[in-house]
Amino acid sequence: MLSKAEVLASTAFLPAAEERPTGPEGWAAFLRAPGPQCGSLVLFGSCTICLNVFRMGYDVSHIHCKSEVELIFPVIEIIFMSVQTWVLWRHCKDCVQVQTNFTRCGLMLTLATNLLLWILAVTNDSMHQEIEAELDALMEKFSGNETNTCMCLNATVCEVFQKGYLMLYPFSTEYCLICCAVLFVMWKNVGRRLAAHSGAHPNRPPFRLHGAIFGPLLGLLALVAGVCVFVLFQIEASGPDIARQYFTLYYAFYVVVLPTMSLACLAGTIMHRLEERELDTLKNPTRSLDVVLLMGAALGQMGIAYFSIVAIVATQPHELLNQLILAYSLLLILQHITQNLFIIEGLHRRPLWEPVLPDVMGKQDAELPRRGSLRDLGQDLRRASRAYIHSYSHLNWKRRMLKEISLFLILCNITLWMMPAFGIHPEFENGLEKDFYGYRTWFTIVNFGLPLGVFYRMHSVGGLVEVYLGA
Repeated sequence: MLSKAEVLASTAFLPAAEERPTGPEGWAAFLRAPGPQCGSLVLFGSCTICLNVFRMGYDVSHIHCKSEVELIFPVIEIIFMSVQTWVLWRHCKDCVQVQTNFTRCGLMLTLATNLLLWILAVTNDSMHQEIEAELDALMEKFSGNETNTCMCLNATVCEVFQKGYLMLYPFSTEYCLICCAVLFVMWKNVGRRLAAHSGAHPNRPPFRLHGAIFGPLLGLLALVAGVCVFVLFQIEASGPDIARQYFTLYYAFYVVVLPTMSLACLAGTIMHRLEERELDTLKNPTRSLDVVLLMGAALGQMGIAYFSIVAIVATQPHELLNQLILAYSLLLILQHITQNLFIIEGLHRRPLWEPVLPDVMGKQDAELPRRGSLRDLGQDLRRASRAYIHSYSHLNWKRRMLKEISLFLILCNITLWMMPAFGIHPEFENGLEKDFYGYRTWFTIVNFGLPLGVFYRMHSVGGLVEVYLGA
């Protein structure tokens, strides 16, 4: 099932529906599936709009040597992104019942537009080349040599535009991918009639840290370590050159985390096999789409890892940094395979919604009013701790293990999503693959695989939440 944590959840083929205002024929013009709003779509859309604002600012600062026509495309893209984000946010859960052919045509046209924007973002490196050329020209100017490169009128303002553009660039490709997925689901839902209250989960529990202790602790440890590595690398990346020890630190972190995640996924897959829960063999289009997106998005980082392996084996595989990159690439492929197996196996198990213990709920409801003293607050915390330990001890060991593994993997995937999503791209900065394949080729490979990798981590979190809730 598509998770509450991501945009595709709110656009899925959910079976329960509510009618919107009816037309003169007496039947609903829309059916609307319940679910959360498309929060991630709005987030990535806002970042894409900010990206175009930075791009416009950069072009304006070079207006003395650029054509005014170059300002038109970012303006049109901002208008398109704003309208599209608002429309999808409002109507991503609608199942249109009137003017179906016209609606399908419009959705496919919009989907094709987003695909073209994605291809353009992946293959067009002109902006990056301009930034690198300007940096090289500055070095030449400081050396006393003349240059014909177009220079910025205000170096400080231009640096802000450059940093903002480079940091937000992955969000643009990610936004186009999310929009394509949302539009495809909307296209499939056009004309679809949904039976009310069939297949829904009315007793589905909310997400709570219930039945897991060690998984969240280990996951938080990985998250804190990842944040530290991220901050150190970003501080170093703000300078002219990045020292090799920071690349070593980055890849060493991955070499420790990835095999741990792989072992956890293998243990979780074994736990699924040992469970008494039956396999859900019913046809489920939502789950099928989940599996396709999970496996398709995994190809992004696996492709980058494959090309890195080829470059390292063909050049200098015996250096310490190259050995770490080689180990990182191999472990990354292994981790994607094992995690996909664990999530897919969990999604195909019938969820076991467990009831909340009435005595625990009674205690929690009785303690809702605020207390006025630290002593009462301490008593509340002790009661909550005892209730948590009580619920933890009432789970059988297999379900407890699945919850521990799921929460650990959720936090690890959030960590591995955060690092490339917010501007840390050692695959492009270390220079090994760029020198081997050439700037343009490696730029296209990274821009193709990196957004898919970010999407994979986000989508994996959603699938792992479903596995956790169903355990």
